Amino acid sequence: MNGPVRRRAVIVRVIARLNVGGPAIHVVNLTAGLDPRRFESVLVSGSENAGEGSMLDFALARGVRPVIIPEMVGDASLRPRDLRALASLYRVIRARRPQIVHTHTAKAGFLGRIAARLAGVPVVVHTYHGHILQGYYGPMTSGLLRRMEQALALMTDQIVAVSERVKQDLVDYGIAPPRKIAVIPLGFDLRPFAECAAYRGAFRRELGLPERARLVTIVGRIFPIKNHRLFLQAAALIAAADPEVHFAVVGDGALRAATEEYARTLGIACRVSFTGWRRDLPQIYADTDVLAVSSTNEGTPVSAIEAMAAGRPVVATRVGGLPDLIADGTTGFLVPPGDAGSLAAAILRILRDPDTAGRVGNAARAVAQARFPVERLLSDVEGLYARLLARKEGALVTSTE
Repeated sequence: MNGPVRRRAVIVRVIARLNVGGPAIHVVNLTAGLDPRRFESVLVSGSENAGEGSMLDFALARGVRPVIIPEMVGDASLRPRDLRALASLYRVIRARRPQIVHTHTAKAGFLGRIAARLAGVPVVVHTYHGHILQGYYGPMTSGLLRRMEQALALMTDQIVAVSERVKQDLVDYGIAPPRKIAVIPLGFDLRPFAECAAYRGAFRRELGLPERARLVTIVGRIFPIKNHRLFLQAAALIAAADPEVHFAVVGDGALRAATEEYARTLGIACRVSFTGWRRDLPQIYADTDVLAVSSTNEGTPVSAIEAMAAGRPVVATRVGGLPDLIADGTTGFLVPPGDAGSLAAAILRILRDPDTAGRVGNAARAVAQARFPVERLLSDVEGLYARLLARKEGALVTSTE
């Protein structure tokens, strides 16, 4: 005799906005890729801030049509629109009747977890792709955010961190005990980056660079936490030491105009190309000699994973999840945060030593492809959901006996 037919579990995934960056790619990959025989996925998103770019086309191309709640905007403030966003989220969740609500990013984690509990959702999960508990705001706001996250953790069945460093930060800030935090690294389709050599030369021609020029690139939002000023300070030191090095700033954001002005102030504007947002990143990494990450805080930066998958050396500040990603001297180089001299010296070392560049690039490619494939991410998350649902069902059975 056959057992009861188990229906698919409904997952409502909530993110504050689909701005250009790792979290948006992550949620789209999960929504599109989870086993459709076991899970029915719904993605809910808010609105992007000015200058952040949108990855809605990326979602649509993968068959993901998100439910958009315009009032949900990713920032640390609480405004009347957040109440409207909370009401809209509650209605979406009540209509879909999910077994799991899984939130991503801070504002979605705040609104989504409250809405899920008000709607009586059995399992609530939140992923920290990094955190805004340090480096984003002043001491008072950061303290309030920590207390808020501690309260939200009490209504969360499972917290997910994208790296061991992010998990340790959450423990150190008292957000949750270690047993409540699972580490699930990011996962991406890295094949286009592994095969990027076919594009070599195209980006350099676009920038008008001679064949002998070397290119140092930074990729991401032009936003305070990314510390593009430090990148440009290092660029000025490198430019003074080597006249054949050029720099590319790939991305956009609220600080773009100020960052362009800072390049002019440093006297290196003619050596720095600002490209805006780009989707042809394999082409860009194909012609990049070194990728720089100059952030003051990070979870696991997608640009570093992509560059590593393309076999490009990465020089990064030793912050957040970067030490979990890069083995200093083996798969890249780590430097102290805020130290332009160390950042410049590490980049120049790679540019001047092709053997080191090749060794580090090859080791980085192997690590990225082994640790961050999208297939592993999907398997990890499906296993997590299955365990959480089984635990919840077991608790319900026990409570009724």
